[in-house]
Amino acid sequence: MNCGRLYGVVIGLVLLCAGPAFCADASATTTATPAAKHKKKRRKTAAVTHAGTATASTTQAGVIHTNATYSVTKVALARRTRRHKVFFNPWTEPTYADSTVGDNIDGEDLVVRKAAVDAIGPFNGSVVVVDPQTGRILSVVNQKLAFKGAYQPCSTVKMVVSAASLSEGIIDPTKRMHITRRVSMDMTDALAHSNNLYFAKMGEELGFDRVEKYAKLFGLGEKAGLDIPGEEAGFLTPEPPNTGVGMMTSFGDGIRLTPVELASVVSTIANGGTMYYLQYPRSEEEVQKFVPRIKRELELASIVPSIKAGMMGAVEYGTARRAGYDLNEPILGKTGTCTDTIQPGVHLGWFGSFNDVGTHKLVVVVLLTGGRGVSGSVAASVAGNVYHNLSQQRYFASDTQLQSSQPVIPTALISLGH
Repeated sequence: MNCGRLYGVVIGLVLLCAGPAFCADASATTTATPAAKHKKKRRKTAAVTHAGTATASTTQAGVIHTNATYSVTKVALARRTRRHKVFFNPWTEPTYADSTVGDNIDGEDLVVRKAAVDAIGPFNGSVVVVDPQTGRILSVVNQKLAFKGAYQPCSTVKMVVSAASLSEGIIDPTKRMHITRRVSMDMTDALAHSNNLYFAKMGEELGFDRVEKYAKLFGLGEKAGLDIPGEEAGFLTPEPPNTGVGMMTSFGDGIRLTPVELASVVSTIANGGTMYYLQYPRSEEEVQKFVPRIKRELELASIVPSIKAGMMGAVEYGTARRAGYDLNEPILGKTGTCTDTIQPGVHLGWFGSFNDVGTHKLVVVVLLTGGRGVSGSVAASVAGNVYHNLSQQRYFASDTQLQSSQPVIPTALISLGH
């Protein structure tokens, strides 16, 4: 046998023993071009990235299969976790509802009524609009809540605490008070930003007896209206709350107010100290016979400017910015946001306000009840829309421009639901 034939036999035996795998790999190794290698590399990358959806080379198959199994298992576990996850909702009061259900609009100012209904929109709450110069209630959206819904006043109580602190000479409104070692502010900024530490300190310096005295002067814990059917009084604690006087004067602990009671407080500040009985005419005849009735006079003339400065600051740069600051038509107000202490499933958003321009000054009080989306700043935006809507109708211009150019349809101002 010559050498050439012997060499061929040896090579054949080697290939036969190595089997097809060797031949395949040898063929791939000897025939692969750079472009083919690059293409193969991309397939491997795609297989690792999208495990279980692409095919890779034989040498990587086991790794890819493992990644695919891991990815599928991970997705399955994530889906199972999402499916069995329970979301706890701490709020028992709906944030959205038709707030006009059950209202009776007889005797109301229909222009004001429409402005208020349009402003509150889908929110669950109440809007009370009062003439602070006479005590006449012009419109009430959600009458049941306005006259019977007594809730914690949250930070709106700071208006009363400001009046008490100024009257008792505890604070000079022009001087800054140290809240912490590095932070100090005056009353204007404290009201504008609703600083809790500032008013907690005021409460501690006043003491419970003086806080109670001024709370009673402002009508807290008593009915604000005169012979209004169905009205219920709020509540004023006869002793310091368990949380302390500081929490009473910063968050309103131990106090419960209805929207009409807060409207009375704000009206008294707006007109400089005259507390009127709030009256709610229920027919055109009662409107024509309406006579203002004074409940009591408070000596606020010298301190009201300081309170007004803080309330204007709240709208201009503080917690009530969403009310909409307008230099030509200023709105003054105080927000309140908290969770009711007696009904912990109800989050509250308050805003007590008045405008200070034109011939028709109004007090607008908004109370919103619901979940986490409710706040004083949201209530401020509702009140701001009331003023804006009325301004668009030239309501504040003069007596001859009270009515809209478009007629107001009474049926559009109440719910059609049952």
